[in-house]
Amino acid sequence: MIVHAITPTLEAIQKHLFNWEIWPDFTKIPNGEDPYLTYESIVIGNEVDLEGRKITPLPANHVVPAVGFHLNSGMSSLVFTGDTTTNDALWVEVNKIQNLKYLIIEVAFCNAKKDIAMRSKHLCPSMLAEELEKLERDAQIFITHLRQGEADLTMQEIERCAGRFNSRRLTSNQIFEF
Repeated sequence: MIVHAITPTLEAIQKHLFNWEIWPDFTKIPNGEDPYLTYESIVIGNEVDLEGRKITPLPANHVVPAVGFHLNSGMSSLVFTGDTTTNDALWVEVNKIQNLKYLIIEVAFCNAKKDIAMRSKHLCPSMLAEELEKLERDAQIFITHLRQGEADLTMQEIERCAGRFNSRRLTSNQIFEF
């Protein structure tokens, strides 16, 4: 198995997870020449071809190293922002995608918790509305990362703040064809 991630994430996985304290180091099992697990560093903006699937890491702005992803089938594309807050660099890249069909973006907090959203580098509905104004492409927009107990309120606030974008809640087991 290959774990693809940005270098800071790979370093954190090696240091804090597969370190012989939490889990065995599967890059050494059964041996160093034929391990169960290998790491491959990805770079923001550099497309990775995974068995014919084109995936490009996109910039994220979060409290820990993070990325979003652009998945391109050739016919159309899906962008998943990952954990992020206001992020001009993301929109520069997204607006280059000619065949964008879907945008999945996170909104972790309701507007009453905007201060927490800003400190933790997430979005709230009013911030989402400002970010979506930077989108220069037509796309179906889906909202993820909604807080349990606040999801309905947050979606109502999204409708009030960014209703013209017709955002919908991402659902479990949702299938995207592109």
